[in-house]
Amino acid sequence: MPARILVPAAFLTLLALAVAVPGLLTGVDPLSADPLRALTPPGGAHWFGSDHLGRDVLSRVVYGARHSLTIGVSATAVAVTSGILLGLAAGLSPKWLDEALARSFDVLSTLPELLLALLVIAITGPGTMNVIFAIAVAQIPNYARVIRAQTFVVRHAGYVEQAVTFGRSRAVITAQHVLPNVLGPIPVLATIGLGQAVIGASGLSFLGMGPQPPAAEWGAMLAEARNYLRVAWWEALFPGVAITLTVVCLTVIGRRLQHRFEGRTP
Repeated sequence: MPARILVPAAFLTLLALAVAVPGLLTGVDPLSADPLRALTPPGGAHWFGSDHLGRDVLSRVVYGARHSLTIGVSATAVAVTSGILLGLAAGLSPKWLDEALARSFDVLSTLPELLLALLVIAITGPGTMNVIFAIAVAQIPNYARVIRAQTFVVRHAGYVEQAVTFGRSRAVITAQHVLPNVLGPIPVLATIGLGQAVIGASGLSFLGMGPQPPAAEWGAMLAEARNYLRVAWWEALFPGVAITLTVVCLTVIGRRLQHRFEGRTP
């Protein structure tokens, strides 16, 4: 495995451990405050330093992965599932319904994902579940448009027309012939989309719409740290680096999958 893939894969594995068993990476309680050690620079006692309340930044970054990635994975799962269903519905529906759904996808796709998520949050209100829903709604058009296009190709394939000739029901044809053959691009899109979902989750949390303090979440940590940048740069640096590396690694893996899917790599 090339180093350019091995390194991102190793980092994502480390993130998975942080989500599943954060105690393996740090034994410090992320909510434990010690005012006497507030704003301690990175060093032996606190490898990433301590924040303005004396909480260990390393511990909060590790435990923050659970919040940020759970929101990202959940939103991506909802978006993928909904996008597949809507894309299939559009691709297999009568022309008038397909046109209505397609125009809806196009309109939603013209809006930046974060802006669309903010519009949803303005209606539903803040909170972790609402953030998941908002990010999912913002990403659904990306998956639905791809599935719709794939469905148009597959529905006219010889094996589908043969199944129709044999009298197979519409549900059986969709489940056995159409659905399995339109899912090819989804792993690529979902991997890259997960990185965008993490950015969205952190951005909404930064604005105070996600998990509320004292919860350790990367975007919320950045929001708390912005008032201490001049005296404690480390408080914002490490959660920012965590977000950046997560998105970069997911994008690298996603691009690799895309190249394999397109037959450009062995």
